[in-house]
Amino acid sequence: MASVEISGLGKRFGTSVALEPTDLSIADGEFVVIVGPSGCGKSTLLRLIAGLEEPSSGSIHVGGRDVTHAAPADRGLAMVFQSYALYPHLTVAENIAFPLRVAGVPAAERRARVAAVAESLDLTPYLSRRPAALSGGQRQRVSIARAIVRTPQVLLLDEPLSNLDTELRVRMRHEFARLHAQLAATMIYVTHDQLEAMTLANRIIVMGAGRVEQVGAPIDLYDAPATLAVARAIGSPGMNLMPATIVAADADGVTIAVSDGNRLRATVRGVAGSAVTLGVRPEHLVAGAAGPFTGTVELFERLGPLSFAHLGGRGATATVVAQLPGDRRVTLGETLAFGIAPDRVHLFDADGQALARTYPFTLPPSSPRM
Repeated sequence: MASVEISGLGKRFGTSVALEPTDLSIADGEFVVIVGPSGCGKSTLLRLIAGLEEPSSGSIHVGGRDVTHAAPADRGLAMVFQSYALYPHLTVAENIAFPLRVAGVPAAERRARVAAVAESLDLTPYLSRRPAALSGGQRQRVSIARAIVRTPQVLLLDEPLSNLDTELRVRMRHEFARLHAQLAATMIYVTHDQLEAMTLANRIIVMGAGRVEQVGAPIDLYDAPATLAVARAIGSPGMNLMPATIVAADADGVTIAVSDGNRLRATVRGVAGSAVTLGVRPEHLVAGAAGPFTGTVELFERLGPLSFAHLGGRGATATVVAQLPGDRRVTLGETLAFGIAPDRVHLFDADGQALARTYPFTLPPSSPRM
């Protein structure tokens, strides 16, 4: 396998910027997931690495070799597409063997390599079938087998699970995790589903509006999003975000007023009078008789050991989602109030950048994790 080094890589389509000049370093054997909303540039970045798009600027090195302008077949990469892209008239074995046949690999070696890959992906019973006789998950495994049979240096995956139903997506996430552990391969995986990113990645690259917002381990991005775009992208349910104003500041932090007049403290650095976006995770809200977050329950979701109350009736302030124990009984229309510890409050400035904390953030051992 190989590392991937990207330096100043950018892409324009006429006057439209699809990817701003970008620097990234992906280690040998790493599983990196690129996540972000539609149109953020994540698939453009993957296609540039694959050689399916010509860059407007910058360079790409794979395993130390400059492949910026190399043909896709000469980069030592393989790609798994969202659409499977299987040949319907070929059997599973023939589909898997196709890139080897194109490369001129002898028939005996082709058969041996197809058999080995099929065994690793539990496809041996289906080798004589055609794609029409397979389930969605089986077809996706065939497309993966066809990609890895060439033993590529880097495996690229472009939203490979988006066509599958929910249950199958969960099973295939397990397949990808197992495959990465088995192959120790360098994998770059694009998705808009942050649950896939949190489940699979060694590191996540969050993109927004054609640029990289933040790169880091899943829990680091969850606990300390550097920008508003990252806060929106990571977390399920998502972070509660609402407009607020800093009304006072001192050495220990700031006092914030939300639009309904309620106030709370945050251990971040800020300037009095600044307009900010307040962010709080649903699980960090603490139910109590009094608190800055109050509203009537307009939706209640009971999800086994956890429940989520959606509080409405807050005028201009956005609806707040709060996590509750699964055994907590709540009725629609009931009024609930929640507080939050100052070190659990996130603030973002007018440019969407996170305000620095007054002291280094550490996660208490007892705190709930996603």
